Amino acid sequence: MKALRRADRLTDRPDHALVGVIRMPVTSVGPIAAISKRVIGALVVLCAVVAVVYLDRDGYRDVNGDGLSVLDAFYYATVSLSTTGYGDITPVSPTARLVNILIITPLRVLFLIVLVGTTLEVLTERSRQALRIQRWRSRVRDHVVVVGYGTKGRSAVAALLGDGTPPEQIVVVDTDTASLDAAASLGLVTVHGSGTRSDVLRLAGVQRARSVIIGANRDDTAVLVTLTARELAPKAQIVAAVREAENVHLLRQSGAHSVVVSSETAGRLLGIATTTPSVVEMVEDLLTPDAGFAIAERDVEPSEVGGSPRHLSDIVLGVVRGGELNRVDAPEVDAIEPGDRLLYVRKVTLPSETVANGARD
Repeated sequence: MKALRRADRLTDRPDHALVGVIRMPVTSVGPIAAISKRVIGALVVLCAVVAVVYLDRDGYRDVNGDGLSVLDAFYYATVSLSTTGYGDITPVSPTARLVNILIITPLRVLFLIVLVGTTLEVLTERSRQALRIQRWRSRVRDHVVVVGYGTKGRSAVAALLGDGTPPEQIVVVDTDTASLDAAASLGLVTVHGSGTRSDVLRLAGVQRARSVIIGANRDDTAVLVTLTARELAPKAQIVAAVREAENVHLLRQSGAHSVVVSSETAGRLLGIATTTPSVVEMVEDLLTPDAGFAIAERDVEPSEVGGSPRHLSDIVLGVVRGGELNRVDAPEVDAIEPGDRLLYVRKVTLPSETVANGARD
């Protein structure tokens, strides 16, 4: 029984057995494009053989005895590359036979590889995926693991991508195949399984991750995922979302650094929108990293040390000191110290604006 439980653990499986559990991002090519590419390659090889045979047509013998025409060269190239070989046209001179050995035979092999390339690709895809998984598992570190790719998980990934995080540095864990397909279409690494299982989180590399985002649909699931992730990654930054505020303390006790109450936050914005909708628009602008304004964090510059954060050119909202966030008007951060980090509002430059500014310069 113990051996059976050990075999069921995903972390004990070889890499080739993880194909389908872990999906690596690949550059997909449409079937029409793939087939067209192979057909063009086959025609190029065929024409090359026709040219070689026709240029050396005096070294070939036709059973009709009337010499080789262009049509005969095409005929010979076709039956030769397809390994049919009727024998009605044969190389007889030493030069023609040498050309067959050194040129036509390698082209014949290439021609066959091109024709059966699709079949070979299907047969070797599993091996290639296993190799990608092995290489990824040995190299991945300082990445972000997103557990749950529902509405909250998708928004979190969109924010990460908009803030400049490379897609290959994001791993999505979910049990829903459709959600994983959507994540894979963005170039993300996906792991199929429940985030409550330690072996699934180990496959996602949680023990070497810098951050873990938990966007489970149920609060009890979020608590269990947080406990599991904290046990595997004692130093990782864990951020979780819950529906009810009464469960926030459970998430914090389980090891979450930050907890977002999704229902209360949405309800608060809905209430504000009834009287001051412009405030909601500004909050949405600040939370959208790819347009307008965005909330960001940066190190203090040497010239800013000793000054007040309220007197900087940037709009500073808070100061992070010793891992704790202090509001900008707190007396503890009236003077900036070395090692502080500033939470400020930055303007997001759109690509069109960058091009326009470059043109003016």
